[in-house]
Amino acid sequence: MEISTPLTLKMGNLMNESQFFQFCQLNEGVEFERDSSGNMIILPLRGALFSLLNVNLSGQLWNWNKKNQTGLIFSSSTGFTLPNGAVRSPDVSWVRKEKWNSLSEEQQQFFAPICPDFIIEIHSVPEEKQYLLDKMREYINNGTQLAWLIDYLHDKVYIFNAANEITIKNSLNVILSGESILPGFSLDLGAVINKIRI
Repeated sequence: MEISTPLTLKMGNLMNESQFFQFCQLNEGVEFERDSSGNMIILPLRGALFSLLNVNLSGQLWNWNKKNQTGLIFSSSTGFTLPNGAVRSPDVSWVRKEKWNSLSEEQQQFFAPICPDFIIEIHSVPEEKQYLLDKMREYINNGTQLAWLIDYLHDKVYIFNAANEITIKNSLNVILSGESILPGFSLDLGAVINKIRI
């Protein structure tokens, strides 16, 4: 039997934000998101190569942030409640310190009610392409300033900016700029890909 992913369960108003958080904690090891209508999205478990790429990308950003110290980096297991009510979990995300510090300690412990300033998503499951493109637009519409969708399956990179402009690179052998959002940060994506392919 073939099931398309990600799988969306129509939920309506069955769970409020606190109940959804508790549900996710009870089902640790399964990745859930929630759209702006309250529907639950079950995301597929990823392969080892995806995890390797994710860790390497996070590491590159971490090295830059260690010197810059203007924000915080979050892993793919972090949920954020966006202004439109959706709960999303980017593969890699970065939030400005002042935005994070504006939250209460209680807000920081749950699905923080903020939209990351910078995110990376990795396309590694064939059926997810349109879902991820829609999610990138949602991030931008909710306050993300710069977003990269790395399409590992088709050797493309989609770059979204705050003006809702999309630049497409038809190769993974590119150097990506953090622009004014992450000043001084550049990612040699080709070098990262070659490292994990060895």
